[in-house]
Amino acid sequence: MDHRQVPLYLLALIVGGVIGIGAPGLSPVLTHLITPALAALLYVTFLQVPASGVIAALRDLRFLGAVLVANFVAVPLVVGAMYPFLPGNQAIRIGMLLVLLCPCIDYVIVFTGLAGGDRRRLLVSTPLLLLVQMVSLPLFLMTFLGADLAAVVDVEPFLVAFGTLIVIPLGLAWATQWWSSGYSRSGHPRGQRFSEAVSTTMVPLMMLVLAVVVASQIPTVGDAAGAVLASVPFYVAFVVVMLCMGLVIARWARLDVPAGRAVMFSGVTRNSLVVLPLALALPAGFEAAAVVVVTQTLVEVLGMVACVRVVPRLLPMPV
Repeated sequence: MDHRQVPLYLLALIVGGVIGIGAPGLSPVLTHLITPALAALLYVTFLQVPASGVIAALRDLRFLGAVLVANFVAVPLVVGAMYPFLPGNQAIRIGMLLVLLCPCIDYVIVFTGLAGGDRRRLLVSTPLLLLVQMVSLPLFLMTFLGADLAAVVDVEPFLVAFGTLIVIPLGLAWATQWWSSGYSRSGHPRGQRFSEAVSTTMVPLMMLVLAVVVASQIPTVGDAAGAVLASVPFYVAFVVVMLCMGLVIARWARLDVPAGRAVMFSGVTRNSLVVLPLALALPAGFEAAAVVVVTQTLVEVLGMVACVRVVPRLLPMPV
């Protein structure tokens, strides 16, 4: 499965689409499955991030600085340039801001590895990326939306999402590492076997999340087809522009080729799966926000397939 991740993810999207179209009545049930499925996926993702690796990541200043500049300087500037041209519907704008302003922390690691990027360095930086985006996202939204933000966005769903999708999975992952590493007198062999078994579920969980997200949101696309079509050109443009920006930043930071490719993928790939619960928590009348978030996922997965081939050509290994 590890060697066939891209076609498997595309298959999951197709299966989700078929279920969503064929059984639209399942949408409410599937929507409730998004958060637990995503929390399980993030737990397995974090299980691959040693607690000591976070400290090591903080010492890798050149790579970490490049990733932070790409995601929290370059991306807001690109989004700011696009913002005046976004569709005027406020729900669409909020959805697009939510998804474009947050860097991915899950399948970006997979695609980075497929393109010969340094997936390990990107992996250990994910907890910091999550923390910074949760702190910066309200500030970015306030900058773009101004006084309209308080009337639409409630802070409680952000706090719940942070606890459910970040704090709890990360804490459980580090507790599992502690158990499997032998610090627990009686648990080392069992903990090691459990950790190894759980780690093999990464691809199936990613497929589950993609399928559930698409199947649960497809039935709502009919009422927001215009939002979907209006957002696609911006998502495509974002991939192209950030690919170029990531290349410039990687060269500016004088990173080696694998690290530079990791920076490029980090700048392009967005956190659509994690911010979807935030979009779903918006008040009535803002359903289009979740639809454009899901649309970004569909565009991005196809974009990542292309980037796996394009990035090594833009940043080739030295001869």
